Amino acid sequence: MIHFFGDLKNTVFTVQTSAQLSVTEIDKLQWLFGDQHKINESVIADFFIGPRAAMITPWSTNAVEITQNMGVEGIIRIEEFYSVSEDFLDFDPMLSQKYSELNQDIFTIDIQPEAIIEIEDINAYNQAEGLALNNEEVGYLENLSNKLGRKLTDSEVFGFSQVNSEHCRHKIFNGTFIIDGKEMPSSLFKLIKKTSKENPNTIVSAYKDNVAFVEGPKVVQFAPKSADKPDFYQNTDFESVISIKAETHNFPTTVEPFNGAATGSGGEIRDRLAGGKGSLPLAGTAVYMTSYSRLEDSPFDSAQDKPWEKAMLAREWLYQTPLDILIKASNGASDFGNKFGQPLITGSVLTSENETNGRKLGYDKVIMQAGGIGYGKETKPLKTFLKKEIK
Repeated sequence: MIHFFGDLKNTVFTVQTSAQLSVTEIDKLQWLFGDQHKINESVIADFFIGPRAAMITPWSTNAVEITQNMGVEGIIRIEEFYSVSEDFLDFDPMLSQKYSELNQDIFTIDIQPEAIIEIEDINAYNQAEGLALNNEEVGYLENLSNKLGRKLTDSEVFGFSQVNSEHCRHKIFNGTFIIDGKEMPSSLFKLIKKTSKENPNTIVSAYKDNVAFVEGPKVVQFAPKSADKPDFYQNTDFESVISIKAETHNFPTTVEPFNGAATGSGGEIRDRLAGGKGSLPLAGTAVYMTSYSRLEDSPFDSAQDKPWEKAMLAREWLYQTPLDILIKASNGASDFGNKFGQPLITGSVLTSENETNGRKLGYDKVIMQAGGIGYGKETKPLKTFLKKEIK
């Protein structure tokens, strides 16, 4: 069931519930939406911009949690829709869509899952779907199919391509390192780990989790004496550890800057929350590297003369322009952090292009690095695992 609150000429809050709302619940929601009254219509025939039905926004997740804390039961989803004119086009179709009306089917997703496909030719399927499997991986899957005595399904082959991808396996970092035809004794990843191994200094934990910990200061915690019942508050000293994390989210940000950077920021927050036996995020950072933004060709006109940006012609972009990436990605990383409660407080931008001896170089694929800092208790920087004794 869909309920509408707000102003038909500006913003409409669309609330999906599993049952009718009581008078008390309606009053609570009207207060929550800034004294916006309930619209007593099941269909609003006008043009609005809002999120796609299949894309529940982080804002919606937070809003629903707030209603639960307010004692309003049965809320499934809440989204914001903005009134626009019929010819309005200034929105990102990757994130939003234009609706000719708001109705009871606004969040309905009528998509039937496709049937399972048994793969006859794994190599041909790899080429057709762009799975980027190499010959060794294709051979492994073919041998697995023979061993199982059946054809592999599309989901199995696709799933393997993802879990065994460069993103998950770090094949380049962990692979054989060759310089000028000579094999080096150590991989890139081992060289990186060697730094902390030889100079541990104040490192508590590194490369054992998805986040690193270093020694922190002594902290005074003001909290209840016990957590399982109402109790008096007291000051308690404890030794802290500082969590440090960095994560790249390059290609997702190249394809869809807002959500690519948002989930990059969200990923590093998640990793610091799950670090050790639990730690808390405090603040975030973001780094962007793109080809030249060429601001003078944009609505954000720049008075500065930048001759270096004219040294190379701007290319036709397959996905988003550098300017789109810098604006949308910055908004996305900040948006996720703000909704989660971790501010993005610093960062950097580098734009670069170069042509030498006819060879053109630039950040065709944006570099997006999300990072952050947090803290935890010194007694909880490492996970404990049950290990079977091997005899």
